[in-house]
Amino acid sequence: MLLVELAFAVGWGTFWLYWLVAAFSMKRGRVPWSRELRIRAVIVVLVIVLLRLGAFRGHALNTGTWRAGLGLALFALGLGFAIWARVHIGPNWGTPMTQKDEPELVTSGPYHLVRHPIYSGILVASVGTAVALSWLWLIAVALASVYCATVEERYMTEQFPDAYAVYKRSSTMLVPFVF
Repeated sequence: MLLVELAFAVGWGTFWLYWLVAAFSMKRGRVPWSRELRIRAVIVVLVIVLLRLGAFRGHALNTGTWRAGLGLALFALGLGFAIWARVHIGPNWGTPMTQKDEPELVTSGPYHLVRHPIYSGILVASVGTAVALSWLWLIAVALASVYCATVEERYMTEQFPDAYAVYKRSSTMLVPFVF
């Protein structure tokens, strides 16, 4: 089981390292620091709580081989989807609520399937982590993802009042064909 726990720890670590490096390629813009600071503080607190509660240890579940395999498959699928969305949006990507100088509404590729494919991918990866290791992952990440997506919905509606309203009617927020 140690190998599975290590695979998840390395996978998440590599994903977030990629995310940090990729942030340097985004368009410039203004960030309302008070909101940005709150989101980062919540994420840091969630990570600390997850680590303290032993989220990487499989103590919460009696994980069998099939659960570990299913969890790893969902994890890889979710992170792959999030990375595809990040690569597809390119320099238009930004941290939640970043106000770009020259904003563009991207509705193609994974953004054709859902309005927030990065959050969707992270949720699927979290479900995989939860299946294999601990349900704590799913609870924390689901709350953070839904919160960020909801706040981003408001921002996008303000930024693109006409185009985003049309886009919202033709797509779902996080889960294709459902929500």
